Amino acid sequence: MKHQFTAVISQEDEWFVAQCLEVDVASQGESQETALKNLGEALELHFDEPRSTVTPSVQTLEIEVSGD
Repeated sequence: MKHQFTAVISQEDEWFVAQCLEVDVASQGESQETALKNLGEALELHFDEPRSTVTPSVQTLEIEVSGD
């Protein structure tokens, strides 16, 4: 199933950064076209079903957080 997303492309030094507005996914490339192509691949991976080869381990941890 195809979905349409909106991308914002900006330039940071010599790199172009493409960021999806609907999903928190971004990528980069040496041209706008490459950054957009890389963003498409990153979005495909983002929505791809995870294929775990090892049973995931769920753990908790406790940390000290300094207050203001």
